Amino acid sequence: MTRDQFLIAALKNPINEIITRELFALALPDAWLVSGCLVQSVWNHLTGRAPTYGISDYDVFYFDPDTSWEAEDAVICNVAARLAGLGVTIETRNQARVHLWYPDKHGVPYPPLKSSTEGIDRFLTVNTMVGIRCTDDGYEVYAPHGFADIAAMIVRPNPGPNFSPANYAAKAARWKTLWPEITVIAAETAPYG
Repeated sequence: MTRDQFLIAALKNPINEIITRELFALALPDAWLVSGCLVQSVWNHLTGRAPTYGISDYDVFYFDPDTSWEAEDAVICNVAARLAGLGVTIETRNQARVHLWYPDKHGVPYPPLKSSTEGIDRFLTVNTMVGIRCTDDGYEVYAPHGFADIAAMIVRPNPGPNFSPANYAAKAARWKTLWPEITVIAAETAPYG
């Protein structure tokens, strides 16, 4: 799967396109639509399902050095209000402050980030290490491991600094129920690459 094939399939889900265009209009710093909503849209395209099938939420990353909860909450509320008509759950998070709450929520360490793409690099699975954003020239795609796992419907652990075998197993089990075609690589298997 090429970058363009991935992008075409991900944008078959009109919600992805609407969110990325709205993020562009908002001009949030280092803003990306990321992870499962993109991958699962591609899976739906590959398996002939409805574009939004199985997608529980749409993750938006941005990076603002203001790590106050008040600043993040204002952005969360603004994005939610502007996209309320979509009728979907949008999870907007400032990647500059994830290290402040992640260890308490997930029980694993989370070193501070320097950009939104560093947050993408820390996803539990290699296939979800992807983000897109609108630019003046079209779309930018960030996919440090490419698109092979997405196209082959492979779920592989990303043994990064915040990896949790329990969280990986729960996520993979949910996905396997919705997309039985996927292949889940056990967390004990050798790392990617």
